[in-house]
Amino acid sequence: MFKLLSQPFLTLKKTFFYNFFPSKGEEEASKVNNTPRVATRELVEIRDLYPAPKIDWQIKKQITNDEIFVGMLMIPFIQMFEYILRYWTLDMAKSLENGGRVCVNMWDVTEENVPKKYEGGSVFLRKLYTDDFSLSCIELFIGRRLGIGDEIGLYWDPRSSSLMFKFISHRA
Repeated sequence: MFKLLSQPFLTLKKTFFYNFFPSKGEEEASKVNNTPRVATRELVEIRDLYPAPKIDWQIKKQITNDEIFVGMLMIPFIQMFEYILRYWTLDMAKSLENGGRVCVNMWDVTEENVPKKYEGGSVFLRKLYTDDFSLSCIELFIGRRLGIGDEIGLYWDPRSSSLMFKFISHRA
């Protein structure tokens, strides 16, 4: 049993595959329709050559005024792909990438002895038009009384398939 838990957690990295070269059929169709060929992108999985990042509150950020106003944490594109989507199935990642709202479980482990779970439709991720992502968690904002400048940490726990949250410090 111990051996199973001590083995590294293998991941498949999510990335975009861009297709700049049309097939013969696509090329002919664009000529017939008199429309320019547009490069396409598709979310794919690739073998991860490097080990997954160490779990140490990988996403650290200070809460902004805009995040307080809308009750959502903004997660940059790079951090979302590197620290969260690498642990998801390709179907889940594609659902999020295609504009879907993906509900997740989140644990507030600020008080390690008394973790609080947020679940159901109250916590969800969504892709923004800027290609960044938002984590909607109004109940957490209210319960933790998060303010502008507060520092928080997040990471995805692959074993529980949950987002982990920790309040780090008050306003800087």
